[in-house]
Amino acid sequence: MGHELVVLLAGNVIVVQFLRKDCLEVVFVVLQCQEPLGSNESPEYLHFCLHHLEFTFLLLLERFQERFFLPIMFKPPGGKDHVSGQYHPSFGYIFGKAPNILEAMESDQFAYQQVNTPFYPFQDQAEFELGKFLCEQLTQSDVDQFLKLKWVRRAKPSFGSKDQLLAWMGSLPTGPKWCSMTLEITGYPTVQPVQLIWCDGLEVVEDLFANPIFTNHMTYDPHIVVNGDEHEYSEYFMARQAFEIQDQLPKGTTIVPIVIASDKTPVTRYTGGLEMHPIFVSIANIQSDVQMRATSHAWRCVGFMLIPKFADVHSDYQTILSQRLFHKCMDIIFANAKVAAMTGKFMPDPSGHVQHCFTPLAAYTTDLPEQQAIACVSKVTSPITLATSQSFGDNYRHTPRTKEHTLSEEGKAHSLSGVHQPFWWNWRFADPSHFLAGEVLHTCHKFFFDHPFKWCKELVEHRDLQCTLVPSIAGVAPPQFVHVIRALIDFVYKAQSPVYTDTSIDSMLELLQSFATFTKDIGALIQWMADVTERLLITHCKLPFERTSRQSCTFTEQILYLFLRMHNTPLTNAIVTEEQEITETNPALAWIAHVTPGDPNQRCFIRPCPVRNHFLKGILSSTATTAFHITIAPDRAKMSINEVQQLYTLPDFGRLLSDYVTKASNGQPATSWSCDHGHVKTWNKFQLQLHSVFCSQLIMPSQVIQASPPSQIFPLGNCDAVIMQSSHGNQMVNLIAQVQAIFQPIPPHHATLPHYLADQPLIYVQYYEVIGHPRDQPAASMYMVAQKYHDGPGGQRMRLGAVIPLTDVTHAVELIPVYGKGTNCRVGAETSMEVYERFYLNNFSDKEVYHTLRSDLH
Repeated sequence: MGHELVVLLAGNVIVVQFLRKDCLEVVFVVLQCQEPLGSNESPEYLHFCLHHLEFTFLLLLERFQERFFLPIMFKPPGGKDHVSGQYHPSFGYIFGKAPNILEAMESDQFAYQQVNTPFYPFQDQAEFELGKFLCEQLTQSDVDQFLKLKWVRRAKPSFGSKDQLLAWMGSLPTGPKWCSMTLEITGYPTVQPVQLIWCDGLEVVEDLFANPIFTNHMTYDPHIVVNGDEHEYSEYFMARQAFEIQDQLPKGTTIVPIVIASDKTPVTRYTGGLEMHPIFVSIANIQSDVQMRATSHAWRCVGFMLIPKFADVHSDYQTILSQRLFHKCMDIIFANAKVAAMTGKFMPDPSGHVQHCFTPLAAYTTDLPEQQAIACVSKVTSPITLATSQSFGDNYRHTPRTKEHTLSEEGKAHSLSGVHQPFWWNWRFADPSHFLAGEVLHTCHKFFFDHPFKWCKELVEHRDLQCTLVPSIAGVAPPQFVHVIRALIDFVYKAQSPVYTDTSIDSMLELLQSFATFTKDIGALIQWMADVTERLLITHCKLPFERTSRQSCTFTEQILYLFLRMHNTPLTNAIVTEEQEITETNPALAWIAHVTPGDPNQRCFIRPCPVRNHFLKGILSSTATTAFHITIAPDRAKMSINEVQQLYTLPDFGRLLSDYVTKASNGQPATSWSCDHGHVKTWNKFQLQLHSVFCSQLIMPSQVIQASPPSQIFPLGNCDAVIMQSSHGNQMVNLIAQVQAIFQPIPPHHATLPHYLADQPLIYVQYYEVIGHPRDQPAASMYMVAQKYHDGPGGQRMRLGAVIPLTDVTHAVELIPVYGKGTNCRVGAETSMEVYERFYLNNFSDKEVYHTLRSDLH
């Protein structure tokens, strides 16, 4: 897009006016000189100022490329005028260029060798993978024995011994350095020395902030998003705390919010009693949907300590001493991060732009016992408010337990634990009442399994059970009981929403007030889930332990050795990911495609598997909001109409197809294809893909819609339910139907089909009618539907069906039978959709459906 720069000199201020062809205008005050610029200045000095100005301005343009170059007010693309936003007025400046971590690695001592041999000092990728495997999976003695095998000697790897292999691995570019130190508490000896394995938390934060993999998934400046009249809360930078912190920082600075997670975990089974306490770190600049994926490598381990056992100490003091030691370890790990939070530090971002960064503690994700240890309170006390066990049932939120309150009080009289120097006491902006966020995994999912589900098991014979529980117990349990369970599950789903408004938060206040406060302060709670860290406990604790000699006396040294080997690998190794480990999309994909050579033989990366985007080559709905995909080869290549009717047991298939042709052609079918002599090809399934209801830029994984004919496994067929849109007069209405067949007419020889038969496949559906609204049954609060019937030509009762275009489908839905007082033991999952006639429209099947049905189905 064209633009021009207008430079104005006004006293000691240089003003740049940026004019765009679309008439948007941006004014920057870029350079302020100590003395006014006048006619007496030399041309060389003015040229220097303007050159500096041009460099700074071009960096600013690159920084705000996706924001219409307008840092104060913005609107999202797509013409959504009801959504607008505003950036914080003192957004971050750019202070020059510096290498990101990939560019820094290119200055490695062997960089000149790696131009022609990317895996130098190894011969090629295969040999590097062998060396990496040996280092990570075998002990040093095992590596030596492996290299002495005759078969290995015949292969002649470049490294002949474990010492040479380890030296080569150690010469590769490294990340943050790992260290080890022994800790003691004077007067309280431990059974075994307490050793802390750690690396500088600030170095890890810098490494994450400069990682080019996250270039397109970073946020730097606080901003407000307004949808209609309501403030949206999603990412950390859309919440109140980011704005409040930015208000207190100098102009032009950037917030790099630190997110910490930790959890104690045993690494020995049955015997040994060995427990580890790893510490993980990420930054809230990385978009939450990327940060939450384990395969994105957005979390790093920064600390690792064994749980100490003190000798000859009363059990009451074991906990206090352990907690004091934990806070001391955290203080060591994040000492430099706390300095950066106070004074700031210049860091390059993924694009190599240097920013003046401050590192506040945004969130700490862990379970309740550890939250209490972090907040320095006793076990019967809330870590975030002044409430104690006697007041946990109160219907109002108690006063927040602020940093100032905790540091000013002492002892058991105030429900404190006895930790005198919490690690957060001198961390600027850190307050336990803010950073100890509500954690969805433990607070919602595990709570549901431990309590509501156990209550339901007493009436009828983890996370997945939430999806079908309400309709399963409706009719068996009393309505009041169903209402309570429904309310709890409603809250669980609302707590997992990635986007909130003031209205949606108000509805949560009825259930749990602290969640609403956290959402407004630090953003959607789903981004602070412990799912990723639970996975990291396996990869960084339990699996490393299996690679050691499993002797507790030397365990710390062996783990340190493993960590050093794991981190002494290049960036290419950090993103080499096996296909089966990729779940959805991976931010590495776009970055790899950008930096790798065009010649596949020169590439050093294994590409991760992304979500397939059917919006690029699939069949699109008229509004382009839904994409469909069917295989090129049909499951049955050629069938007559009679054969379809018999195979699918659809006696009115031919008549309804004829009705569709007549309606689509306005009563004048001009085609050589007819139902009497024509043939069709059929499919057993199609795929449907949507954009996320929360983030329209995010493409969701496709869903498979089955429409298989009766078979031995499914005697009545395997057919899924969908929501479809149909026009009634000038109004579009949502209908619910079951897809019974997917087909497309085959054109006769040397003939073409009209557009209504050739443009897309057709589907045969059988309708449901809505017989119950959520407001009619507040206990289950679900739509209830029933199979819709009509009188057939012979007076028999038949399911009401129709032939419609595939693109009329908008959503896949799950129907659960209305079981009533008891279930039919002769009905299984293979036949329940056909035998039962009444169903609940289950809006708990997943989070996307939950919020879609609440907004779309009216």
